[in-house]
Amino acid sequence: MSEGPAHAYADVRRIVVCADDFGMNAAINEGVIGLARAGRISAVGCLSQAPAFRLDAPRLRELDIDVGLHLNFTEALGESGLYMPLSRLIPFAYAHMLDGGRVMRQIERQLDAFEAAMGRAPDFIDGHQHVHQLPQIRQALFAVLARRYPGRGPWLRYTAPGCLDGVPRPLRRKARIIAALGAAAFARAAAQAGRRTNRRFLGVYDFQGGAQAYDTLLMLWLRNSCDGDLLMCHPAMPAGGRQGMDAQRGAEYQVLSKPGLGGWMSSIGLRVVRYADD
Repeated sequence: MSEGPAHAYADVRRIVVCADDFGMNAAINEGVIGLARAGRISAVGCLSQAPAFRLDAPRLRELDIDVGLHLNFTEALGESGLYMPLSRLIPFAYAHMLDGGRVMRQIERQLDAFEAAMGRAPDFIDGHQHVHQLPQIRQALFAVLARRYPGRGPWLRYTAPGCLDGVPRPLRRKARIIAALGAAAFARAAAQAGRRTNRRFLGVYDFQGGAQAYDTLLMLWLRNSCDGDLLMCHPAMPAGGRQGMDAQRGAEYQVLSKPGLGGWMSSIGLRVVRYADD
C-alpha cells in the first residue's frame, strides 16, 4: 500500500475489523483463525448452526477477539428452519408476511447453538447478508435480547456507511442500499434499548476483482475510517481451482495477511481493537 494519507493522523483511530461467515466451511475457518492470530482482525461473526462452527469453536475460545452470532435466515447449511433467498426474504419482511413465532424461535435456536459451543453469550450480533436489520427480524431480535441479555449485553452492527471518498460509485450505491434496508430503524431501536453499536460501516463491495482490486479498496476504507467504525471482511484460506466468491475470499485473505499491512496501518494512525473492550 502506498503512503500519503488523505487525512491528518494526530490521534489513533480505533476500528473493529470483523470477519463474517465463520463456520460456513473449513477454508473460511482456517483463514479467519490465521488472521485473528496475526492481529489483523478483532471480531468474528459465526454461523452457529453450521457443523464447521461446532467443530472449530474451541479454537475461537483461545483467541483475543470478539466472537459474535452472524444471524442467518438465508442459508440453511443443512439445518431445517426459516431460510429463503435474500431477494424473497426482503419483500416478505417488509410486507410482514414472515411467521413471527418462527422468526423468534430461529433467533433463539441460533443463540442456543452459539452458547452451547462457546460456553458464553456472544460479544455481538449481526446478520448474514445484513438480515438483522430487516422488519420483523429486527423486532424479534430486540425482544429476544431484552429477555436473554438484560443490561449491557452484546453490541450490534449498524450498517450506515462511513466515509466513502474514492470508492467507485457502484460500490457507494450498494453500501447505501444496504443501509436503506433498515439501518436507521435499527439504530433507533438500539438507542431506545440502550444497546451499543459501531459508529459506521465499511467493507461493502461486489466481491470481484481479485487481490489487486481488494487491496485498492482496503486502502480506501482504512484511510477513510474514523474512530469507532467497523470494517467487515470475508476471508478464507486460498486454494487453487476456486472460482467466484470462493476465489475472492482467498484474495481477501491474501491482502489482509500481507506482512507490511500492520505497519502501514500504524503509520496512518489506525489500531484494530475489540469493541467489547471499550
